[in-house]
Amino acid sequence: MPRSHCPPTLTSSPSVSRSSLETPEINSLILNQKDNSLLLGGGSCHIHAMDLESGTFTLDLQGHEDYIHCLSLREQQRECVSGSEDGSVRMWDLRTGSQTHKIEVYKYEECARPQYGKWISCVATDSDWMVCGGGPMLSLWHLRSVTPATIFPIQESQQQVMFYQDMILCAGQAPHINHCQINGDIRAQIPSTPCAIYSLNINETSQENKVLTAAGSSCKIDVFTNFKYRAFSLSFT
Repeated sequence: MPRSHCPPTLTSSPSVSRSSLETPEINSLILNQKDNSLLLGGGSCHIHAMDLESGTFTLDLQGHEDYIHCLSLREQQRECVSGSEDGSVRMWDLRTGSQTHKIEVYKYEECARPQYGKWISCVATDSDWMVCGGGPMLSLWHLRSVTPATIFPIQESQQQVMFYQDMILCAGQAPHINHCQINGDIRAQIPSTPCAIYSLNINETSQENKVLTAAGSSCKIDVFTNFKYRAFSLSFT
């Protein structure tokens, strides 16, 4: 849901210590294994990169005008993609710290849903493709041409999205996980325990015991062993 605008933040510097970093909240964390750094986005409207070996902050990416909700990596291009309450998806060159592209999704008529707002709550990348959603419709974008290729017919605002094999998995303000095809068809909607889902994860490091987990507005975490049905739930009460 929409939030207030950003509070004043620190001016940028080449290296910022942990003790001096003032961030109201952190909404997204992502590990960049290429340089062993952690990217953080949240209430400061900046994206910070922390070197995990030294513990110092090495990048301060500035440009968003409101809270940052989500981050994704384009590892081959050494880029970070971010989505914000300000309605924009921005791409950043992690080598130079500069912004390379800005996409204001809500300004595209086929994506816009003024009744829900312009905020971007989820973003995922796969080579030259990006999928994002939130207030606007969930949409697939070709990043080289910066144009929307597919608009998915999902009415609920989506909170989580990911590419998986030949599908796009997404979930949000509904008690199910959507299995979407790239062309926009909804292959399946798998029921979940939470009425709203805020977290989707796949243990990519295990090929033999790969599972999908979903968590949200419930004390239970759903576990899907073959992604087509809920195998069991872990309860935390």
